[in-house]
Amino acid sequence: MPEGGYYCSKKTDDICEDVCGQETTQAALSMSRLRCILRGFDLKAYILFFVIVPTCILGIYLHGQKISYFLRPIWESPPKPFHDIPHYYHENVSMENLCKLHGWGIRESPRRVFDAVLFSNELDLLTIRWNELYPYITQFVLLESNSTFTGLPKPLVFGSHRDEFKFVENRLTYGTIGGRFRKGENPFVEEAYQRVALDQLLRLAGITDDDLLIMSDVDEIPSRHTINLLRWCDEIPPILHLRLNNYLYSFEFLVDNKSWRASVHVYQTGKTRYAHYRQTDDILSDAGWHCSFCFRRISEFIFKMKAYSHVDRVRFSHYLNPKRVQDVICKGADLFDMLPEEYTFKEIIGKLGPIPHSYSAVHLPAYVLNNADKYKFLLPGNCKRESG
Repeated sequence: MPEGGYYCSKKTDDICEDVCGQETTQAALSMSRLRCILRGFDLKAYILFFVIVPTCILGIYLHGQKISYFLRPIWESPPKPFHDIPHYYHENVSMENLCKLHGWGIRESPRRVFDAVLFSNELDLLTIRWNELYPYITQFVLLESNSTFTGLPKPLVFGSHRDEFKFVENRLTYGTIGGRFRKGENPFVEEAYQRVALDQLLRLAGITDDDLLIMSDVDEIPSRHTINLLRWCDEIPPILHLRLNNYLYSFEFLVDNKSWRASVHVYQTGKTRYAHYRQTDDILSDAGWHCSFCFRRISEFIFKMKAYSHVDRVRFSHYLNPKRVQDVICKGADLFDMLPEEYTFKEIIGKLGPIPHSYSAVHLPAYVLNNADKYKFLLPGNCKRESG
């Protein structure tokens, strides 16, 4: 053994042989060993550890949600198909014949109809909805909270604009409810809490057995002839979902006809509960319009993005940038940079990219067309929004 106590075997690999036989300090020896280890890596290893791996981690962080949605057909089966009921309508066909075409009888007198909604800030859509349904509604029931579903404080928007809805005042039951403001709670808990309160408000509005109850969000608007049909026809299903044409941002961007959460119920005391989920397999085709994020002002888009139950989709703060929001609207792209929520690869791939522009304004709510100057932002070719 050489003096100094350092032993070098002649069998040492040649990549480290420059260390062998040298008298050195422990620190220098450690550095030499590190150089030996690094010399043992080739260029591919460096690329893998310092380029590819960090890039993959960043990609998963930025696009993990997209990856999950694209792989959805692997880990989630599609829901049970609805039983679609064909919808017959023409203004020159009698109600008796329309009911007969649907396989239903006709009543001697129409049912009373109650339209109940939870309200946040959708003043324009509420105006359109109530003007569309006005001829056939017995009582408009509206519940408003001072809290968003996500626990943010909000003003009572309808309360401060009530004078704009004088045309329904004699048919209006308006109620308010205080929010619970519980930080970190799942937004769907607050939403369910408010929907239960709407049940109580309906009873105060005087709903009774055999009345019709429309359960839908403000932006899910049944067509007036659909409601007239259901109030006159006998033997209709006790619960019936409505298949609505599904629009995004305005009536320029038709997504599909798959909106189904709106429903109409033949009210039964002690049994009917206000809800916004699937409650039956029966659905009536082509029954109205669902216009999601159909706001006049950019500020309203941003408010809803932070306020509604899917706030988890706002993964990055720049999603709320007003310029970005405006660009997304005009492109017909997704505000949350998400892939389509579908259950087959064919449907996902078929919906990739922006929504195609539609130039049809046929069969839209009459009030929109009769007041086209006021609601220009909802019509094809008018994607620019007020900043407000």
